Amino acid sequence: MTTAGELRSGKGHKDENFPVASRIIHPRHRALILAFYNFVRTADDIADHASLTDQDKLGQLDHLEADLTGNGGGQPEALALRTALAERGMSPRHALDVLIAFRLDVTKKRYQNWDELIDYCRYSAMPVGRFMLDVHEEDRATWAASDILCAALQINNHLQDCGKDYRDLNRVYIPLDAMAESGASIESLGGAEASAPLLDCLHKLAARNETLLEQCKSFSGHVKDARLGAEISVIQSFAEKIVRLLKVRDPLSERVHLSKSAMLGLAAFGVGGEILRRTTGQKPVSRMSTGA
Repeated sequence: MTTAGELRSGKGHKDENFPVASRIIHPRHRALILAFYNFVRTADDIADHASLTDQDKLGQLDHLEADLTGNGGGQPEALALRTALAERGMSPRHALDVLIAFRLDVTKKRYQNWDELIDYCRYSAMPVGRFMLDVHEEDRATWAASDILCAALQINNHLQDCGKDYRDLNRVYIPLDAMAESGASIESLGGAEASAPLLDCLHKLAARNETLLEQCKSFSGHVKDARLGAEISVIQSFAEKIVRLLKVRDPLSERVHLSKSAMLGLAAFGVGGEILRRTTGQKPVSRMSTGA
């Protein structure tokens, strides 16, 4: 049987649009975070694989789960995460939740409305933030804000890649009711540039996503670990910049991803702001509603 590792796309943690186990995070956590990332990236690449049948994809994901939970033994990405979690006495629950999302990627190609999209984010994105908080032994009261930020990050990604997702994978994460309200067709996602109705739809969704980012703006100040707080601040800065681009640009024909130089500048701004806030003792204004 083909191993999961042989199905990898070649994309690594340095290729993502957000920091993964960056130098901001304490070195003692980086190995565990990278083991989690490699497991999730492997599962993601399986779900997106161009030549595997849906049945093969689901079978590969089942093998990853079995190896992660101790009922199998063949996939090194799963075994590495299982070992790293055991060393910390942590449960695999967050990785198992993400596998649910990848199974949905195989079996569910359309989302009817915003609520369905958020339900997808509950498995595709929110467990990642919860994992990071658990790694740092943060209070689970912080999960609410983390869930909002992670959902917003995921929706940003869906808007950025809406054309590619449709053309390459026949997946449409843009809610169908939002497309209908703007008079956009699914087929317009395959164009070289967005039609006026589709652009109207995408811009409205970006504005709605911006409201999620407003709700979790104070998140970094609610975690105890200063390094994690700085990382969250950087991620928030990235997400806010991307959503501003998405509100005015066409993701089918214009750049809506951050350049390396922009990421470096925003990272410096995010870290500096978080250091200043903690140094001065400024209290965060709580916006941690569960409106996602």
